[in-house]
Amino acid sequence: MTGDDTQPAMTYPATDQYEDWKTDAADMDMSVSEWIQAMVEAGRKKFDGSVEPDETVRELREQRNDLKTELEHARDRIDKLENQLHRGERETIRRFVEENPGATRGEIGQRLADTVPERLTPHLDALEGVELKKEGEEYYPAGDGP
Repeated sequence: MTGDDTQPAMTYPATDQYEDWKTDAADMDMSVSEWIQAMVEAGRKKFDGSVEPDETVRELREQRNDLKTELEHARDRIDKLENQLHRGERETIRRFVEENPGATRGEIGQRLADTVPERLTPHLDALEGVELKKEGEEYYPAGDGP
């Protein structure tokens, strides 16, 4: 208060503070007076600064651990399936080379080509009736047909 008790003292923001306010107001496409009014009203509403998370840290950790476990299982399954897929081809090559030491790449490739029918049959048998259907000598996806 001043010497005259009827008039309140006037307070002005520091120059740096006012420049910050101008920048903030411009960022919000407002005049400084509009911005000040909006900030005063916002302050009067007494916002609660705390935010309640949707999930607790414990719940998030459990979810993360479940996902990590699921990922590990998926990776193990993929590894097993890849090994199964390649094991048949590798085994055919290994046996051929054991029986024919010094075999060339071309000879190994020819062996694979010659043995395709015997390696193909178990795969087709496993798929038939499940994912494929056979009509005569032709195969179709299980849901489709001629």
